[in-house]
Amino acid sequence: MSSNTDITGLIKQIHESPLKLVIVSSGGGTNAIASLLKVPGASKTVLESYIPYARESLAHYLLKEPDQYCSLDTTLSMAAKAYSAAKKIDTKTNIDKLFGIGITASLATTYEKKGEHRFFIALQTRDYSKSIECVIEKGKRSREEEEQLVTGYLVNLLAQTINLPSSYPDHEEEPIFKTVNAEKSWIDLVNGDLDFVSSTKRIPELIFPGAFNPLHSGHTAMKDLAEKKTGMEVSFEICIQNADKPPLSYHEIERTINQFSVNENWVMTKAGMFFDKSSMFPNSVFIIGADTLIRMLDEKFYKNRDDMMKKLDLFNSHNINFLVFGRKVDESFISLDDVQVPEHIRKRFTGFGEEKFRDDISSTLLRMEINGE
Repeated sequence: MSSNTDITGLIKQIHESPLKLVIVSSGGGTNAIASLLKVPGASKTVLESYIPYARESLAHYLLKEPDQYCSLDTTLSMAAKAYSAAKKIDTKTNIDKLFGIGITASLATTYEKKGEHRFFIALQTRDYSKSIECVIEKGKRSREEEEQLVTGYLVNLLAQTINLPSSYPDHEEEPIFKTVNAEKSWIDLVNGDLDFVSSTKRIPELIFPGAFNPLHSGHTAMKDLAEKKTGMEVSFEICIQNADKPPLSYHEIERTINQFSVNENWVMTKAGMFFDKSSMFPNSVFIIGADTLIRMLDEKFYKNRDDMMKKLDLFNSHNINFLVFGRKVDESFISLDDVQVPEHIRKRFTGFGEEKFRDDISSTLLRMEINGE
């Protein structure tokens, strides 16, 4: 493992480079931030550091409660949001020098943890996202030694990224490295140079927005019913930056797209709100769940009620229609009939009630099963 002197010297070189970053750490790994900040010149490199240490704070930062607080997905979301913040904070530095870093770690503490000791580090840049994950042997190191290990990985990751000589810590446990290089169209979409990226050249007409994390039988059943109802072909829409979720990393974009078969169409956008989608894809039909309709009619996503009503009226001017599938919300099954839709857009919505469709499968529950929870 690199000595403290080696790490300090490497950090000094990082501070002398044009790299600028926002770094977010939750749980263990906060020593890595301190190590960057205590070396002179940190203000040239670190635009912002943030430590949402409590579970409630991390949920607030991510705009959602994560499935797992120490996990690769959570860390990727933190890094993607940190990168988005870096672009907003520093508008003068060349975008290829701006980075977002996320760290989550479950390390030694005052009591013996039931689960594994592990850490995740994620890096988000304009051109790629990169992750490091490692399970470390419980009881082998003190908390300080585990923190030093995380710091060694972070500093060498940054050094490697800007082509400085680097050497990751040498230890028995095997880390997992993964890099996902963005396609040019993804980069253009993130930067706002494209409105959407599609698997086909056709403009989508029947659009199924969702996270599809993962794609499951309920989604497929909704797709089949919608295609039978309209006679059109579905395009699955992945929004890389929703209003109530952190932006997607390139890891997550690749994983989502790879779920679709060659016969399935997809479109990727930054249109987080349905009034944005309606302007982008006029004369379209959208497939939604009743839970999504409830959120669409929630005033908290608008300036006020008048603003909401005006934006909803865009569905009329852009000739947008919706197929609304019933969904289990908390302990109740909610269909279109249970939602109070404003009169001026009510005719735009057609419902699939419980007698036509019911599938209580949940992507969240599926992820929990996959993660062994």
